[in-house]
Amino acid sequence: MVPRPKPEKRKSIFDPVHGIVTLSGAPLALIGDPAFQRLWGIRQTGLAHLVFPGANHTRLEHSLGVYWVARQMTERLALDEGQSAAVEAGGLLHDLGHAPLSHTLDGTMREVLGIDHERRSREIITGLESRSGAAPGGSPSQIPYLLERHGLRPEAVAALIDPPKGALGARLEAMILHGAIDADRIDYLQRDAHYTGVAHGVIDAARLLETVRSHAGRLVWAEKGLNAVEGFLVGRSLMYSSVYYHKTVRAAEVMAQAAVERLPGYPDSARELFVGTDGDLFAVLDRAGGRPSVIARALRERRLFKRVHVARRLSDSRRRGFARLVDDPALRRSAEDDVAARLGGAAGTVILDLSGIGPRGSESADWGRVGLLEDDRVRYPFRVPGIWRTLALRPPTHWPVSVYAAPALADAARSWCARRPDAFA
Repeated sequence: MVPRPKPEKRKSIFDPVHGIVTLSGAPLALIGDPAFQRLWGIRQTGLAHLVFPGANHTRLEHSLGVYWVARQMTERLALDEGQSAAVEAGGLLHDLGHAPLSHTLDGTMREVLGIDHERRSREIITGLESRSGAAPGGSPSQIPYLLERHGLRPEAVAALIDPPKGALGARLEAMILHGAIDADRIDYLQRDAHYTGVAHGVIDAARLLETVRSHAGRLVWAEKGLNAVEGFLVGRSLMYSSVYYHKTVRAAEVMAQAAVERLPGYPDSARELFVGTDGDLFAVLDRAGGRPSVIARALRERRLFKRVHVARRLSDSRRRGFARLVDDPALRRSAEDDVAARLGGAAGTVILDLSGIGPRGSESADWGRVGLLEDDRVRYPFRVPGIWRTLALRPPTHWPVSVYAAPALADAARSWCARRPDAFA
């Protein structure tokens, strides 16, 4: 009698957004790796829980969700087994390179390491990251080995997460993880709306998945999915303005960035911060003493900086001046601390939020690639002027520049900025 082959090992995880998420093969092996388990310790929305108390979900939950959405998309697109496996692994591992507090320290990471979180994910997946993506003192990651053991090339998976320049959108598999509408965004809009309680992010994900199509090697949507596509655009735009760029969320985020940037020996002293968790980051700030410790304690006790000035309209010359501060963080810190000193405050008690400065060309390009398929022809409705393109390019805030100050300095800073509307730039 021929023995039956052992059934493939499978696990089910109960997810509040997608229901039951099942894992087997490479994804099941990968979720136990230290580099992936580190994501338990990183809040998905950074410090947004200080405004939306339910927002305590983690990057690990989101990564499982992206894997599950990507898997459903590969099934609907009838990708072959190898393509599907690579996309699913990419969805699961796409956030490995995030710093503590998620996007809060994106700019700090670029200044200190010279790379973004997508490139760090690539380095962890391919084994180039010397610390292997594990938290301080943790076990080394085995992700390259685990991928190869399941017949996946680490470089191919990494290329889906961090595509080479000029290659974005060139392959159907990459478009599932990178695009105006992709597995990442389909998950985080639903998940963040669920945990924040903000209904703006509620999208018709079922309709989007039902109408996703492949045409000439590109990701498109059936014409009957137009309303779901438009609803997705509305939901994403409103979530950015009401949650991700909420003025009080931004206060907490610029405080955290200021605390890291005032570490003794910065930027060299911050190089090891990006392999840890939110808790590891706060422990480093506490041990550092001085301004980093003061700000860390203020964040824990929710004593947030106050917004004291908003620049709603900028001349071209002022915009260029602020753009120089974006490009040169050391110059920006010098300008902040100079104003703080004039007001009798310590370094890091006056902070600029320049998140509204910078090009939005990538947003335009993203939505320009969204195609609707009808009678074997694709049209691109978001390339032409109109209400939907305007909404796609809508900035997340109505103010390109904000100034925040420590509560004790707020009145003086507010008065100073009012007398000097051209300050900083």
